[in-house]
Amino acid sequence: MPEPSLPREHSLGYQVNHLSRLLAHALRERIEPLGVVPGQFAQLLALYEADGLTQAQLCERVEIEQPTMANTLARMERDDLITRVPDPSDRRRSLVRLTPRAREVQPALVAAAREVNALAMRGLSEHEAAALMTTIAVVIANLDTDSTSATTPPPQEHQ
Repeated sequence: MPEPSLPREHSLGYQVNHLSRLLAHALRERIEPLGVVPGQFAQLLALYEADGLTQAQLCERVEIEQPTMANTLARMERDDLITRVPDPSDRRRSLVRLTPRAREVQPALVAAAREVNALAMRGLSEHEAAALMTTIAVVIANLDTDSTSATTPPPQEHQ
């Protein structure tokens, strides 16, 4: 017997993916003229909060795998958004630092993000917008917890 269908409008995954694509498109339209693409945006925000992170710290903060981060940082370096400098406490590591150009575009990038957020939340009351953000945080935490428990091996029983 075939499984019952799941209409797209009832699928959380479909709806969130669609929303993500729409948000990325709206953001791209606003930040590409500044020489930044959405794939670099999370890293820039993290570095605006704490400049001089290691690549591993940046991966942890934006929840991106090392190979993806390495490619993104290479492009950001090429685009004069970041530089990598030796870590004075461990010369084997590099610290990712913002360039003056990245600092120069920061106000425009933040304004673009605020504009897209306002556009997306248009028609919602302040209370509804806050409730939506809270709900999204709960859903993310639910899946983070599930993902963590799925990859953590069960404790070994001692005999």
